[in-house]
Order: sequence, then structure tokens, then C-alpha cells
Amino acid sequence: MAAFNVTPSDPSIFMLTGIPGLEAAHIWISIPFSTFYIISLMGNFTLLSVVGKEQTLHKPMYLLLCMLALTDIATPTFVVPKALFVPKALCIFWFSLKGITVGGCLTQMFFLHTVSVIHSAILVTMAFDRYVAICNPLRYATILSNARIAKLGMVGLMRAVLFILPLPLLMSQQPFCANRIINHTQCEHIAVAKMVCGDTTVTRIYGLVLLFAVIGLDLTLIALSYGLIIRAVLRISSKKSHQKALNTCTAHVCVMLTYYAPGLFSNLTHRFGQGIAPHIHIILADLYLLIPPMLNPIIYGVKTKELRDKIDKYTCRR
Repeated sequence: MAAFNVTPSDPSIFMLTGIPGLEAAHIWISIPFSTFYIISLMGNFTLLSVVGKEQTLHKPMYLLLCMLALTDIATPTFVVPKALFVPKALCIFWFSLKGITVGGCLTQMFFLHTVSVIHSAILVTMAFDRYVAICNPLRYATILSNARIAKLGMVGLMRAVLFILPLPLLMSQQPFCANRIINHTQCEHIAVAKMVCGDTTVTRIYGLVLLFAVIGLDLTLIALSYGLIIRAVLRISSKKSHQKALNTCTAHVCVMLTYYAPGLFSNLTHRFGQGIAPHIHIILADLYLLIPPMLNPIIYGVKTKELRDKIDKYTCRR
């Protein structure tokens, strides 16, 4: 019950307001948010369960899908301070649990952005997987074994930790203003940076460099992979082979669009869209955490025939 009694004057507590200007509608906003979250958990746990049970799906492509599913589960669920088993946004909407410790806020910020960078690394690896499968199919099993995919996953994890860890460390060294009200549902880096009363030039520049260095590099590698795939496909004389090759990439392209497009739009408008209402920024940031994790298992379940058949096998059995 102590969470209801915290005040912004407490030096160890931040107050997350939720969506400013829409407080009266919080309970209604929580309905689609909680629905998206539940669908996301159901879809991703179903994918993990089916791939885990089916030996025929123990392949690099499906191992990557499992990694993606784990990040899709973690992305909305890491917004969970105080061991509450619902995302922080829903705690605010349902119970007015707005208080979060400074340490808890910085920890939440670290995990949110770390998982985001891991997610991006997995998408790069998936693009490389499709490149090898289409452009060098005879050597696919040699180049991309399950063990090598697991190693690439560890590299992606280490990269994310090394890149994101300086953000909370830099922030923890800064003095925070007396007014500790964060107009957000989560401890996003930009929102927390606005609470700092000292010079935030270093943290802001690092955050911006991180955005373009990580996401920019990953998008470049993905574009290069698909450029080579398109070149290889155009050299195939058979239209049927054209279609088959492109179909193997459709699901991945859809997943990339649902992840990068809203993510970049939300991040750039938060940094540079000064004329956009605050509640628009916050809703976009929340939807970025909820929509891609909900859509990814649906996209792969629909577009990947082998996975779809296995899911049908278990759902029809019940």
C-alpha cells in the first residue's frame, strides 16, 4: 500500500503520470493495451511451445524465431517494477501505482533499450539467414548451424549490454530536479533525461549516436542482404522459383516494417517533434512496445507454411 502514498517530493521516487491530458480515459485506454499484451504473450508462448515440441522445427530459422519470441515477451513485460505481474503502464491505468524508485527506473530503462537492441540484432541475423538460404543454399547447413546461431545470439546480447549500459550509468551520475514527475508510462531514456537538472549534452549525444550507430548499421546490413537476395532472384529464369524465393522473405520484411517504422518514427518525433502533443508521443511509444510483439507470431504463423501446419496440428488436436 506504500505505493499509493509516495509523493514527488520523495528524493528516491519518480512519479510516472501515464498519459498526460488523458487521465480520465486511462481505464478505457488500458483495455486495448491489456488486450494487445495478452495476445502477444499467447502468440509468442505458442510459438515457443510448438518449436520446442517439434524436432523437425529445430533448425536455424526457427531458433531465430524463438529468440525473437523471447524478446517479444520481454519487451512489454520488462516494464514491471516491484515484482508486479502486469506492465507498469497497466499498474498506472488500473491502480494509480505511479511511484518508481530512481534505481528501479534506471534498471527499467536499461532492460527496455537492451532488449530493443537485441531484437534489432536478431532481425539482422534473420536477414543473413534468408540471404544464405536463397543465394547459397548448398552451403546453408555448413554456414548456419544451430550452434552458430546460438553464438550469434550471444554476440547480439553482449553488443546490446555494452552499448546500453553507459546510458543508466551516465544518468545515475546526474543531479535530478526537485520535480520528479515523468510524463510517461515508462522510464524511457529521453523522458528520464528531462528530469536531469545538470548538463545532459553527453547523454543526449550518446543516445542519438546510439540510435544511428546501432539502428543505422543494422538497417544497412539488412538492406545489403536483401539487395543481394533481389539480385539473385532476378537471375532465376523460372517465375515459380521467383515466387518461392520471395515468399520466404515476405514474413521477415513484414516483421521489419512493424518494428523499425514505428520505432524510428516514435524516437525521432520524441527528440525533434516539438510541435506534437505529449500524449501522442507517449501513445506511440507504448504502441511500439505492444504492437510488434503481438503481430510477429501472427505474421510468421500465417506466412510460414511449415510452422502453420505444426500449429494447426496442436490446435486441432485440442
